[in-house]
Amino acid sequence: MTNWFSNIHWQEPWALLLLLVIPFLWYQNSRQKKIHFSYFRIPSAAFITENSSFRILMYKSIPILMYISLAFFILALARPQYILREEKVNAEGIDIFMVLDLSSSMLSQDFEPNRLEVSKAVAAEFIKERKYDRIGIVGFAGEGFTQCPLTVDQNILIQLLSEMECGNLEDGTAIGMGLATAVNRLKNDSLAKSKVIILITDGVNNAGEISPDLASELAITYKVKIYSIGVGTKGEAYSPIGRNHQGEYVFGMAPVNIDEQLLHYISTRTGGKYYRAINKEQLKEIYQEIDKLEKTKIEVRTYKRYSEQYSIFVFCGIFCLVLASFIRYYFNPLIP
Repeated sequence: MTNWFSNIHWQEPWALLLLLVIPFLWYQNSRQKKIHFSYFRIPSAAFITENSSFRILMYKSIPILMYISLAFFILALARPQYILREEKVNAEGIDIFMVLDLSSSMLSQDFEPNRLEVSKAVAAEFIKERKYDRIGIVGFAGEGFTQCPLTVDQNILIQLLSEMECGNLEDGTAIGMGLATAVNRLKNDSLAKSKVIILITDGVNNAGEISPDLASELAITYKVKIYSIGVGTKGEAYSPIGRNHQGEYVFGMAPVNIDEQLLHYISTRTGGKYYRAINKEQLKEIYQEIDKLEKTKIEVRTYKRYSEQYSIFVFCGIFCLVLASFIRYYFNPLIP
């Protein structure tokens, strides 16, 4: 109810000044009663019943109801209008492709539970914050593929992101193939002024028909920025080192090799930046920095429409008049 009144606009606010007349009328009426009706003449008390006190009380409420009715009519005269706000958002969004490494080394357990799950979880948080941008997902191992084309449907994005797993592709780290797949999608599907690729990898390019250098050339041609994130601790990590006869990964300690020089090169030459994340907290901070660097331009215009509400006050005023007439007729203490 409080929120309703806060959204009320008075089209004729001057009419509200008429409410000041009501206290004056009440004062005048009280004064005249004291002068002209200092006592109540009853020719006979024979008709007074045991309910007369209640009837008198009800009868005395008639002037109050009349004043309330007058107040409602004055409020109606001021033309109360309910404000209906509409917002129109003009957003100059950014088209973003997240390119995620799915090579077996992403199962390394220097992140809890592993690099891949942490990368997906932090990426999902980033997606939730970019509600005006179109985002797509590319996965790569020994080759690249599109997991999700550009979309603003965050629920679909997060669901498809969560379904990405290692082991479904030929193993390897084809960074160039992953980047080229994303650039090709942006070239064909994007009309945005700003196009961005966020590359998440933990290794060295060792597969694929397209080199990272050529992929970055394509990115420059189509004005795509590449932000690269190398995930993994320094030194050694508990990582997959092979598979057993049942196809399950066998884990052991293995050196962490990330081609930081290559990632820095392809990022800076496209106008992006290279980051290294050795834990989940650093990975979150990197995404937050990218979020600040690549801000979407949003223009919000607010429009106001009004809905007339005077009929509510007119109805209340009429109701008070009818109630006063009913009381005058049925609760008159002078009528037995």
